Amino acid sequence: MEFDFAEEQPKFLMLMYGLIAFVAVVGGLLLLLDVVPAWFARRREAQLVAAATGGGPLPRRRKPREGLFALFFLLPTVLLLSVGLVVPALRTVLLSFMDAGSDNWVGLRNYGWMFSDDSIVRVLLNTLIWVLLVPLVATTFGLLYAVMVDKARFESIAKSLIFLPMAISFVGASIIWKFVYAYRSEEQDQIGLLNQIVVSLGGEPRQWLLDSPLNTFLLIVIMVWIQAGFAMVVLSAAIKAIPADIVEAARLDGVSPWQMFWQITMPSIRPALIVVVVTLSIATLKVFDIVRTATNGNYDTSVIANEMYNQAFRYGENGQGSALAVFLFILVIPIVIYQIRNLRQQREG
Repeated sequence: MEFDFAEEQPKFLMLMYGLIAFVAVVGGLLLLLDVVPAWFARRREAQLVAAATGGGPLPRRRKPREGLFALFFLLPTVLLLSVGLVVPALRTVLLSFMDAGSDNWVGLRNYGWMFSDDSIVRVLLNTLIWVLLVPLVATTFGLLYAVMVDKARFESIAKSLIFLPMAISFVGASIIWKFVYAYRSEEQDQIGLLNQIVVSLGGEPRQWLLDSPLNTFLLIVIMVWIQAGFAMVVLSAAIKAIPADIVEAARLDGVSPWQMFWQITMPSIRPALIVVVVTLSIATLKVFDIVRTATNGNYDTSVIANEMYNQAFRYGENGQGSALAVFLFILVIPIVIYQIRNLRQQREG
């Protein structure tokens, strides 16, 4: 197959323009954050050396303008956040009050639609189930595993095994678990692990991802499988940070392992537990890849992020998709506020 340069030239030029733009942006940031401050530092050093060796008077030290200096470093970040986050967020809020074509104002009609349409109410309930179960179950498994393997002989290997799913993308993990849930008729050999176990126990194979609400819980298993490793690593580090003298004093007092867990371990790792639960809650609210890959949101498994994509990009309902996006953002805000207040209390304490 011959390469037609004339046909591929627009794509080639677009690629070159993209590379040039990338180099310009990165080079500009490096210039602002590295080259320019370094030049001023070298100039100041040269002036001090010249003054110390008699080459000239000691330069007058000017009062630093901390506000302008901080603005110099923050300006690139502020610009990037404004273009990539603030402006799209404001535009999404405006679109949520408009119709499907973003032509006419409809007020709160899109928000009323969310709570009146049965299919969207099902989406909201699914999201609630995800947010309630994933942080609780993943944190529980991570904590139990961290406690059980703490100071064990093969601790590093055991932790590596539970942490491995974190190295897999949500899409990759969903594909793996689709094979686990795979279904074939009774006359055929089962390739799905779950159905093979059921058949070996004398049962009949099922189409697990088609049965609601069971399919939602099976998708939650995927998320827990991935995030339990994160919870385990954070909580294990917190457990190892407990002062040894406290543990030894508790053992000398004759506390049982159960009392040690509830009276010593849990209070000591409470800040880490809060971080894990908050992080998993936010990640669960935004879950999209697992549902999209495993069921495409069918069979009553859709969640807010997936339905937002469907409404905005598949059905052309910009207003309804934007309303779902704003509602998702509103759900995240209380969690973020709680985490900020908790961090401030820890800093003050």
